[in-house]
Amino acid sequence: MAERAYLVLEDGAVFDGEAAGAPVRGHGEVVFNTSMTGYQEILTDPSYAGQIVVMTYPLIGNYAAHAPHVESRRVQVAGFVMRELCDVPSHPLGGLTLREYLAQAGVPAITGVDTRALTRRLRTAGVMMGTITTDETPHQALARLRDLPRYGDLDLVSTVTTPRPYTWPAQGEERGHIVVLDEGLKFNILRALNRRGYRTTVLPAATPAEEVLALKPDGVLLSPGPGDPELLDHIVQNTKRLIGRTALMGICLGHQVLGRAFGARTFKLKFGHRGGNHPVKDLLTGEVHITAQNHGYAVDPDGLRGGAEVSHINLNDYTCEGLTHRSLPIVSIQYHSEASPGPLDNMYLFDRFLALIAAERGRSV
Repeated sequence: MAERAYLVLEDGAVFDGEAAGAPVRGHGEVVFNTSMTGYQEILTDPSYAGQIVVMTYPLIGNYAAHAPHVESRRVQVAGFVMRELCDVPSHPLGGLTLREYLAQAGVPAITGVDTRALTRRLRTAGVMMGTITTDETPHQALARLRDLPRYGDLDLVSTVTTPRPYTWPAQGEERGHIVVLDEGLKFNILRALNRRGYRTTVLPAATPAEEVLALKPDGVLLSPGPGDPELLDHIVQNTKRLIGRTALMGICLGHQVLGRAFGARTFKLKFGHRGGNHPVKDLLTGEVHITAQNHGYAVDPDGLRGGAEVSHINLNDYTCEGLTHRSLPIVSIQYHSEASPGPLDNMYLFDRFLALIAAERGRSV
């Protein structure tokens, strides 16, 4: 018989289902993602560290799990919640079932959950802490959960950043060198830059600015990542020392760090933006793009100073989705230009960043 499992939320709500994945407890902030595909990319996205992810699409696991689809060194989520888990996937290359993949990764999951009711609860009350368990009563799990640290109190970047530098070579003729500060990097960012002819060097998130600049990069990219940007003042201060000395691009958490470096505050959204169907307007062109998103915090642009200004807005709630600078080669976006999963509409932003680098080279000749 299938082992019974519970998802218990901090408000006392209980959702029961069948255990899937590893036979361990998991706890974290419970969030939902509206993507219809890309579950393996979601599972391995470091921005989900410390979170239990609920998939709103009802059938998950139908095309198995494969090595080329990973976005980091390991599965990053604290737990996974599904309506229906497919144990007989169909794919020409075969692959592990999602149940096997999660078990090998040591990550708990639960299937058979009423994810519509769960998502409605999170949209109404906001994201909250939760735990997946198989060896406790819901009452015991709730008591344990109340003694655990909250998501917003944890420096999760330090748990997902690379422990040591590494380099990915450019594809074809090398056009330049980008340093990436790894705050929770997705590999597709490196793939996008390498395909454009740029060698990338990935450094730990806390690498001092002088060490970054000593590598003589053509530009620096601040990567996405997990957690509350208010806990990252050391990275914000380091970023300030890079401004004006190299071209900069920030994605998601990197965008929030840049916003704070220019005087803005950040705030927590009620239930965040997570999925592959969020409309964003590019104020520089007037075009609207459908974007891939995964964040629970946003930049309040009212405090921006030093030449930074809003470049993109979310058309669902009009939050800030991007920044640019009036005179310096700086761009940032709150969403994921690298997709994976999600639409590829926004790859043009890498080209915009690289065009800024080319213009800077022209000015320095």
